[in-house]
Amino acid sequence: MSETLTKKRLVVLGAGKMGGILLQAFLKSGVVAAENLSATVAHQERAKELARRWSIPVTCDNRAAVKSADIILLGVKPQAVGEVLQEIRPETGSEQLVISVAASVPTGYIEERLPAKVPVVRAMPNTPAMVGAGITGVCAGSCATSQHVHTACKLFETVGRTVTVDEKHMDAVTGLSASGPAFIYIVLESLAEAGVKVGLPRDLATLLAAQTTLGASRVVLETGSHPALLKDAVTTPAGCTIDGILELEEGKLRVTLIKAVVKATQRAKELLFA
Repeated sequence: MSETLTKKRLVVLGAGKMGGILLQAFLKSGVVAAENLSATVAHQERAKELARRWSIPVTCDNRAAVKSADIILLGVKPQAVGEVLQEIRPETGSEQLVISVAASVPTGYIEERLPAKVPVVRAMPNTPAMVGAGITGVCAGSCATSQHVHTACKLFETVGRTVTVDEKHMDAVTGLSASGPAFIYIVLESLAEAGVKVGLPRDLATLLAAQTTLGASRVVLETGSHPALLKDAVTTPAGCTIDGILELEEGKLRVTLIKAVVKATQRAKELLFA
């Protein structure tokens, strides 16, 4: 862990669902010292509640919160980014790092609304971050250096893996890995329902489906083998698996999942202006 990063002052603007997940991970990991962490939310009562829960300063004043911050993490919804940037602009400068997790918001949009030369990094984490199993796509704005990207990756590594991509791929990252857990939950739920259909108790069917999904994913990650090859290894001649695969192909599961990611990616391009 970088001692320099530990000493940085970091504020999360918008400690909602994802902002809260990240902030708790920072606190737990110590990647940033607890005394250097702070956050903002929209409502005063919520601020008081979170301040008590996390034992850090939580306010509703974004402008005041960024005054002494080295790293500003934008956790607000895409539609609120412009307003928040206008609010904090007088207190930001090129010595700070702005990291945005707002889906669909380009780094250029953020840079245009901040003083010149403010480094901006765009990131797209996903909800499995809540159990440290997330993956975050990270890209650099025009003023961000490799060190700024490295700093962002160190932060997001507290909730899982990170990948560095060109910004042109960020909406696709959103459509695949940020929306993807919902698609996997539907597959997992369907497998569990199938287990019930063939006579298994629901809790056992859900456990079998969840662990099977986890195990299959780990095999892909740890072996580096193509999923098609791993599928073939399970599919023995004249066995039961091939009959199941035929049903999946007839039901167009493969093309439906592809279309789901394509549609989610297209929607990601529109969120800022929705």
